[in-house]
Amino acid sequence: MTDIEIARKHKLKNISHIARKLGVIKTDLELYGNYKAKVSTKPAAKSTAKLILVTAINPTAAGEGKTTVSIGLADALNLVGAKTCLALREPSLGPVFGIKGGATGGGYSQILPMEDVNLHFTGDFHAITAANNLLCALIDNSIFQGNPLNIDPERVVFNRTLDVNDRALRGVTVNHNVKDAVEHGEKFNITAACEIMAVLSLADDVADLKRRLGNVLVAYTTDGSPVFARDLQAVDAMAILLKDALKPNLVQTIGGTPAFVHCGPFANIAHGCNSVQATKLAMTYADYTVTEAGFGADLGAEKFLDVKCRVSGLKPNAVVVVATVRALKLHGGASKDNLAVEDLAALNNGMCNLIRHVNNIKDVYRLPCVVAINRFTSDTEREIQAVKQSVAELGIDAICCDVWGRGGKGATELAEKVIQLCDLDNSAFRFAYDDGDSVKDKIFKIATKIYGAKGVNYSEQAEKSLEALAKVTNINDLPVVVAKTQYSFSDDAKLLGAPSDFTLNVRDVEYRGGAGFLVVIAGSMLLMPGLSKTPNAVNMTIDDDGKIDGLY
Repeated sequence: MTDIEIARKHKLKNISHIARKLGVIKTDLELYGNYKAKVSTKPAAKSTAKLILVTAINPTAAGEGKTTVSIGLADALNLVGAKTCLALREPSLGPVFGIKGGATGGGYSQILPMEDVNLHFTGDFHAITAANNLLCALIDNSIFQGNPLNIDPERVVFNRTLDVNDRALRGVTVNHNVKDAVEHGEKFNITAACEIMAVLSLADDVADLKRRLGNVLVAYTTDGSPVFARDLQAVDAMAILLKDALKPNLVQTIGGTPAFVHCGPFANIAHGCNSVQATKLAMTYADYTVTEAGFGADLGAEKFLDVKCRVSGLKPNAVVVVATVRALKLHGGASKDNLAVEDLAALNNGMCNLIRHVNNIKDVYRLPCVVAINRFTSDTEREIQAVKQSVAELGIDAICCDVWGRGGKGATELAEKVIQLCDLDNSAFRFAYDDGDSVKDKIFKIATKIYGAKGVNYSEQAEKSLEALAKVTNINDLPVVVAKTQYSFSDDAKLLGAPSDFTLNVRDVEYRGGAGFLVVIAGSMLLMPGLSKTPNAVNMTIDDDGKIDGLY
């Protein structure tokens, strides 16, 4: 049975019922039909709720089921009597129609209604895209209308956005053959990687949203001075487009667990976490909150801990590192075609990837953690035991779960362990770098402590960007978000396992004044992904009654 068939066989509860179960009052609920709603409540200033971060090893192209495990774990926690809520990211249409598929979990561990959530949902991504492109229109209009801000058309640094994978938009020319308009180069980012997404993810309220929008750097003048969104008087119009998108969305899991699903920055090219508001709102209403950070722990977890926790004051009580036998075998040298075949040698060779991620969580960030083995039907008992034995040598438990096939019932042992970890002291938590470190020191510490690199190399363009940005703001005050491949600790997607004798290559550095961080672009990473030779989109169908197939 496919994910979509499993989703359809489950009768959804009215979202008002889910809200009452959580404790959300009717006046704070804005309904989007029967099964989706926005919640306008402000999160509690302080919460005693336990926060559980779910992360993973470096994945295969299909992913390792991190969201599925997050959902199954939340359902399992509720099954064992712990009042639990989820806080997850919204899916982007890029992966949905591209190579990876949606982001609503799978099997019997899904958030519902999965088709709606994976597609237009409540319109948040469209609002972000519209606000972003309104600002772009205002920039070009200002240049056209006499250029009162003296913007250099070739130094416009704020890009248009679109929520699809479209490599043709990585470099375009605007105003071509348009009378009296200034032709100049432009490029698109995917919506999940645009700065407005990051701004919305981190904003506390409308006032904070407007402050952050005003701080967005859009261009430089001909004499090199910075131009911000506030200089174009764009802030209020953008905030109007985003006023509803700012409110977290409430849906449910197959198991009936409430789930706040809000904002969706990618973790390989953005900061990879759902909104601060959604996480804090879940912690306001539940005793345990399960959240996830995208891709491997070198990306999503690092950014969750070093960026989101730094700016929000959040601190996880426990971390779950998801691993699959098939990914470990890939890291150990098995071919992609043989991942379903027992291969203990490749598995043991690939354990170095999991071990490094676990050591980063427990030794660098000093947080309690457990490994969740997301079991596939092809996994053998010998392979499962090999993973458990290797992890046990680190003093960490590895617990096998089957949340795809059994939902929350397949993760009750994991849930009990997580509750135990949440009762431990997490006061030793620390960041991978300090606020007072220079930009290069921050990048160096991430590269060496988290990735295992021996050093960092900066391109000529990266050096120029750092020099220019130092004239705009005190860049040393900002956290950094590294954009790099998700498949490796390094910036080379083919360098698997746990490499150490490599240099992180920084191609460029971009300023996100509204979000309040720097984006460090490493290797060949691009901010607009492309489609594969046979994208998911070409295999989808919809019949005359509106029934969709091929969406997963």
